[in-house]
Amino acid sequence: MKQSLKLTVLGCVALSLAATSPVAAKVIRVEVKDLEFKPAKISVKVGDTIEWSNKDLIIHTATENNDKWNVELAENSAGKMTVKDAGVIKYYCRYHPNMHGEITISK
Repeated sequence: MKQSLKLTVLGCVALSLAATSPVAAKVIRVEVKDLEFKPAKISVKVGDTIEWSNKDLIIHTATENNDKWNVELAENSAGKMTVKDAGVIKYYCRYHPNMHGEITISK
């Protein structure tokens, strides 16, 4: 009887730990095409990676509005950044300042 109770308690602990294990990070893709970030607004979680894929025949950047980070995007190439902090970030293309995007980051 005691052995059965021990196994039940251990089983509950294992299920509890499994329920609280972290979710795998994702890769969220943003296409840069026709002088636009598509989609312009995205929602991600801390630990996710954002990948910008430049489909235009000209160079672009994804640059945080306060220049805290900058991802260079040569023509027909991609660039990545892993998200580290929660919050809302606005960004733009340094070469085409009319191009804007927004990232909402949750924990």
